[in-house]
This record gives sequence, structure tokens and C-alpha cells, in this order.
Amino acid sequence: MDFKSELLKSIWYAFTALDVEKSGKVSKSQLKVLSHNLYTALHIPHDPVALEEHFQDNDDGPVSNQGYMPYLNKYILAKANDGTFDKETFDDLCWMMTAKKNYKPGMEAGLCSRKDAFKLWCLFNMLSEDRYPLVMIPEEVEYLLKKIATAMSLEWERNGLVDCYCQDPMLLDGMTVWTFLELMGSGSLLKSEGTEAVSLAVDEVFQEMYHDVLKKGYMWKKGLVRRNWNERWFVLKPSVIQYYVSEDLKEKKGEILLDKRCVTEAIQDKEGRRCLFCIKTANRTFEISASDLKHRLEWMQAIQTAIRLLAEGKRSLHKELKLRRRENREQSSKQQTLQGLQEEKERQERQIQEREQLEAEALHKEEEEREWEQQQHMQRALERQLREAEKARANMETEIAQKEAESEKQRLRIRELEMIQRAMEKALEAEILARVEEERARVRQASLLEEEEDKLKQLSRLKEEQEALLQQTQQEKHEILQDMTEKAQALKVASHELEKLQESRQNSNQFLEEAKKKLCRASCHVKHWNVQLNRLMKPISPGGHVGHDQPALNTEVPVHQRGAFASNEFIVKKQLCNTDRRLPGAHIPNSQSVWPSQLYSEEEEEEEEEVQEQLRKVSLTETNSTRCETNRSSH
Repeated sequence: MDFKSELLKSIWYAFTALDVEKSGKVSKSQLKVLSHNLYTALHIPHDPVALEEHFQDNDDGPVSNQGYMPYLNKYILAKANDGTFDKETFDDLCWMMTAKKNYKPGMEAGLCSRKDAFKLWCLFNMLSEDRYPLVMIPEEVEYLLKKIATAMSLEWERNGLVDCYCQDPMLLDGMTVWTFLELMGSGSLLKSEGTEAVSLAVDEVFQEMYHDVLKKGYMWKKGLVRRNWNERWFVLKPSVIQYYVSEDLKEKKGEILLDKRCVTEAIQDKEGRRCLFCIKTANRTFEISASDLKHRLEWMQAIQTAIRLLAEGKRSLHKELKLRRRENREQSSKQQTLQGLQEEKERQERQIQEREQLEAEALHKEEEEREWEQQQHMQRALERQLREAEKARANMETEIAQKEAESEKQRLRIRELEMIQRAMEKALEAEILARVEEERARVRQASLLEEEEDKLKQLSRLKEEQEALLQQTQQEKHEILQDMTEKAQALKVASHELEKLQESRQNSNQFLEEAKKKLCRASCHVKHWNVQLNRLMKPISPGGHVGHDQPALNTEVPVHQRGAFASNEFIVKKQLCNTDRRLPGAHIPNSQSVWPSQLYSEEEEEEEEEVQEQLRKVSLTETNSTRCETNRSSH
């Protein structure tokens, strides 16, 4: 949208306010007054003769807007130059003329005052579509409401706007400024506790969008003559940086004129000042100190945006954003049309597939009937095999009963050996799990260290790329700004991930220490049960008896003469079975280095006492049976 189109929007409101009968025609006397006011507001020399000559053939009747447009374009808009007049004063004149007719007293009693309504009217003209009558589409309404809610530090809720669209669906085609002001005043579009918060938010958005204030805030500036540091209120616009004594803008101290050759860059801290950066112009270099690194980066990026706009010949950031949003909406509309065609094609394909599926289901049903007959035949054959298997099972049960009678004498010792074996297997499994946990912790720690190194390299690389991007802004223009934004976000994400990796590495170190303690306890437990197993390792022949006259099991008997595995041999067998699950670097500690009672926990001590008690009961039973047999033999 060009400069003349902006002026024409405001003039359109003033012209329609003079059209009392809404016929599209205004009398010549009213047009004279309107033209005179426009000459004054635009600082154009007034030409009273031109209007008379333009409409000399229609002195008595009204003048149509079509007849007034050629005069407006030739004698007013063609002579208006940007920067020679105050745009806000011009809009205030047009607002005053249209508000007399259209601004209702009830609007002022709501959340928005008359001054706020004027600012919203200006913003509405800026975001409205380039067609008459002027309306603002729902996407731009949401954009403006979100900006105002953000200025109030609130999260905008869309429910109020949706309710308005439900009550009046015609608003989806476009909302007029008077409907917008009425809904804003009633609080339907924006929830707020008071008018003061709304007024401050509207003023902030008005300064940002209407006056093209890219950024504002307090910073310290180094003087040119006295070389001292003074705190100033800076206001950044696309072509100039103005600085004042305070934020009330009453006392202006100077300005920095920007052009496409200006450069901004960070400098080292000095003279007790930190977060320094400089702005290099054709005539002078300005040194400025921000409050922190975040504000320095924001100011430098905002200044680079202003320089980019100047280099591209654009006057306003928000007008450029509006054009981009409009282009995106047009592309989205085209995509929706293509999507509709694609859906129609898919629907036809689904119909064809459904017909093919019905034919396939009929064939499948016939095949299922044939398979059912085959399954019935197989079921009868399986029933015959089942009856034969039951007869064989009965014979096997008879044989098993005979064998159980023969093995009754050995069950006592087998029960004891099984109890010890379960305890040893449990201890070995605990040891293996502890080793696996330790190895997993080591692998995880190594991977975390590698990821941490990668993130550190990525972080340093992102910092170098960001500094390079800041120095190459004049050559790369618009693409550099996008890359800077992406790299800054990636830098934040990488920093956040680095902190998480460091925290994970600390947790992994703690987990590794706990795994080592579990491994030590498990090794001691295995040694203990190895001693118990060696004590009871002498094989027993069927029908034999265990007496006190037999020699005790020697723990020094070679492994090949024993009836069960020794502890080391059992561990080797267990490790060979689980070779594919064992992690490299595992180490089996020496089971003779520490006595198990030195490292047992309370739960393991209770479990060992229970097993010892069962072993004493089994030994006592063996002793009593042996004594009874001795007495019978002596008698």
C-alpha cells in the first residue's frame, strides 16, 4: 500500500461523513470546506480557484464522489509529500469529521476512551483491506487483538471473538471500524480489569505500528565532547534513533540518522561499562551501553532491521508484515483449492476400491467355506490322536509312580541341594545384573560425554556463525536476518540441552557408584553360597545313607571329581550362556577378598539366616534317621 492510498483511506471517512443521505454525493460547499482543511493539514498552498474551475458546470447541484476524485488526485494527493506534515494531525482532522456522525456516546462509556478510539481507528485503517467500504478481515482483527493483549502481558482468548462471529456471521466477510470500536468498548473482544490498562496497551501498540517505533528503552550513551556517560531514553524508528532525557519525550537531546551504510557491532567492556555496542555512521561512531546482554542483542537486531528496511526502500516494518500476511493468505487459498481437487480425486478412487473390495469379499467367503470343511476333517483326526495320547499318558504315570518310590530316600538331600542352588542362582543373577547395570552406566556416561562435547562444539560454532552474520548484514540483507534468528534460537536450545546433559552426567556418575556397590555385595554373596555348596557336594547313590562315620566333603577336591560346579566354574558357564548379553569391560572381583557378612544389607542377612535355619533342620533330620538305623542293626 503506497502513501497516497493511506491518505485516501482517511479522506474516505471524512467524505462519507459529509454524505448525510448516503447517496454517494456531497454538495460543493461541503467539498470546499473539506478541501480547505486538507490543504491546511497537508501543508499544501490552498488553491480556491481550482475547485471552482473543476466543477464550473455544476454550480447548483451536488457533486458526486467520482467527480471529486480527479480533483483530489490532481490538486491534493499529487502535491502531498511524506515528511512535510504530521500524519497524526491529518488523521485527527479526518477522525474529527467522521466521529461527529458515527462515534456513539455509548462507545466512550466502555473500556476505550475517545482518545483510544482515535488510535484504534488509525490502526484499523492501517490493517484494513484496500477496498471500499473499508473493512478488516478476521485474520487482521486477531493480529491486532493479540498485539494489544501482549502489551497488557495477558494471553488473548479467542472465545469472545468467536461468539461475535456466531451472533453475526456477516462479520466473517469483514468488520467495519464502528463495529470494532463498539465491541472493544463493550469488552467482548478483550477482557480487562480497567480502562487504564487498555489505554496504556493501545498507546504502546499505536506507537509501535503507527509511528513505526521498532524499540524503545533506557540505555547509557557516551558523549562526544565531554566523553562522559549519560542515561538516555532511546526511540528507534526505521530511519532515525532519537534519544531524550526521560521517557516523557519532553526534552530531546539528539538523534542518530540511519542509512543503508550504517553498521552496528558489539565491543569489549571498558571504563566500568558492560554490554557495550557501537553504531557507526558516515560522520560519527556512537558508543552505547545496554543493561544486559539480552537487551544489547535485541537493540542490535532492531537496528539491523531498520538498516535492512532502509536498504530495501521500505518505510514501515508492520506494513511489510501486512503484505507478507496477505501473500500467505493468497497462497493458502490456492492450496485449499488444490486440496479440494485432490479430495475429489481420492473420493472417486475410494469408490473404485470399495467395488473391488466387495468382489474380493465374495471370493474370500467361498475360500473360507472350503477351509472350514478342511478344518472339520483335521479336527476329527486330532481327536483320535488325543485319545491315543491319553492312553500313553496313563502308562507314563504308572512308571513315574514306581520311580518316585525308588527316589524317596534321596529327596531330603535333593531338597537341600535345590535350596542352595536357588540361593546361588539368585546371588549370581544379582551379580550379573549389577555388572550389566555398571556397564550400562559406563556406556551411558560415555555417550553423554560425547553428546556434551558435540553440543559444546555446536554452541561455539553457532556463536561464531552468529558473529559472522552480524558483520555481513549489508551484503546478505534479508536472508541474514532470518539466519540470525534461527541461530539465536538454536543457541538457546543448545545451551538448554547442554545443561540437561551435564545434569544427566552427574546422575549417571551417581548411578555408576551405586552399581559398583551392588556388584561388590553380589560377589560376596556368591562366595558365601559357594562355600555352602562345596560342603554338600558329595554324590549319593540310590538307597544309600548318610552317617557321621563318612568323611566330610573336602573343599580342596578337584573340580572334575565333584558332583556339581564350583563357584568359578558356575560363573564361567553362566557367562558363556549369556555371552551375547554381557557388556565389554565387566570384571569379576575376587570372591575371597571380602567376607560376605562385611557388606550384607539387613535384607540379605535375614535371607541368609532363613536358609541356615532350613539347613540345620535338614541336618537334624538326617542325624535322627541315622541313629534309628544304627539302633535297629545293633538289636
